[in-house]
Parts: sequence; C-alpha cells; structure tokens
Amino acid sequence: MRFASLGSGSKGNATLIQAGNTCILVDCGFSMREFEKRCAEIEFDPREISAVLVTHEHLDHIKGVGPLARKYAMPIWMTHGTWRSARCGDIPDLRLFGSHTDAIQVGDITVSPYAVPHDAREPVQCTYAYEDLRLGILTDTGSLTPHLVNALDGVDALLLECNHDVEMLRNGPYPPRLQARVGGSYGHLSNDQAVELLSRIDHQRLRFLVLGHLSEKNNTPHKVRDAVLGFSSKLEKVFNLLDQDECSGWFAL
Repeated sequence: MRFASLGSGSKGNATLIQAGNTCILVDCGFSMREFEKRCAEIEFDPREISAVLVTHEHLDHIKGVGPLARKYAMPIWMTHGTWRSARCGDIPDLRLFGSHTDAIQVGDITVSPYAVPHDAREPVQCTYAYEDLRLGILTDTGSLTPHLVNALDGVDALLLECNHDVEMLRNGPYPPRLQARVGGSYGHLSNDQAVELLSRIDHQRLRFLVLGHLSEKNNTPHKVRDAVLGFSSKLEKVFNLLDQDECSGWFAL
C-alpha cells in the first residue's frame, strides 16, 4: 500500500492511494491540465485510477472531478449532499453514499467514511484499508469529534491537516469574518488541534505522519514542526510535510 499527494492547500488538493490492483484518487482540486502534469511528475498514468472519491464540494477539492470523470470514464464516489451542491456537470458513472454509511469496497481497498464538521453540505473523510494496513486522512474539519477520533485510532499512516497557527490567524491579513470561518468549529484544524488529535489516538503504529493543507498566510512549516515535535519528539522519524506547489512522491507502507 502506498499514497502520494499531488498538492495540498487552498489552491488544490489531490491524493493517490494505491494497493493491490486498485488506485483511488481522493479529490481533484486541480484543472485537468495541471492534474495530468502533476501525475507525470511522479511518473503515474491517470488511466490506472480505479475510482475517484470526493470528500466535499469546495472548489479546491472538486475542480477537476467533472472533466476527469468524462475524459477517463471512471467511477466517482461522493455523498448525496456533496452531489446536490457540486457543479461537476455530467458524471457518467456516479456512485452515491451517505456520510454514516458502512464501509465501501473499491476494488482491493476498503473505504470507511466518517462525517466531519466542515462548512459543506455533507462532508466526509475516510480511512483506507488493505490487508492489515490502514491509512487515515483528516483535512477540512473545524473540530474534533469522538466519532472521527475513534475512526483514526491506531492507523498505520495519517495525512493530517495543520491549517493554521492560532496567533498568526488572529494577527494576520484575513478580515474578521474569514478569520471566524477558518478558525471556527466548521472550518479548519489548527496546529494545536492536530496535536490534540495525536494525543487522543493510539499513534504508536504510525509509519508516516504527513501534515498538509497548511495555510500560506497563517502558518509556517517551522510552526507545524515545533507544535508536533513539541508534543512528541519520537514523531520526528515519521514526520513529513506536504506542499501546495509540489508533489510529495510516494509514501510506501
């Protein structure tokens, strides 16, 4: 099992997850041209994608989903609420599910959705399991719930949002209304909240802790590193940061 980020941040998000004979693309917030360019950078053929899973309808997660579905005729999974709010055009192979549904089998990968608090219609994040390995992804949520904490407990790899530093957001360039949205209960996780999640789950199995969705104006890699490693210096061995403008390469479990 392996995964790679094609970019993470407010300008576009896309994550590839590959296991067995299956490859899932989680979100596509890039134009088709940019998406294919980034795939080429890691020598990946988009025709290998088995399905696309969309977490919610915000443009930085869904921009390229419609063109991708039509060009490559691949199944697109999303919640009923996301579909009602999305503007994807025609989706030839649309597969809907609920945010509290049971696990979904997508080829060799078992996808377990869980609801998250975010300012979208029916947002979800998921864990992805193959044999005895589990990858968890948590971005685009404003607060931690017992449900999502339980979902991520004991994962082997975690892609986790560290969107903002609280002080930088408070003193930064965003107007008060946008500050309230980003820092609110339905916004994005701060560095402190990410650390709180790590303190509430069993993270002893982690082979990769990948921090993403960093704000370009309200956070810095240095602050993320200080927050996470200040919580546990042992995490330095598994610590990784994603970038908005560059692909990560593959993390192989």
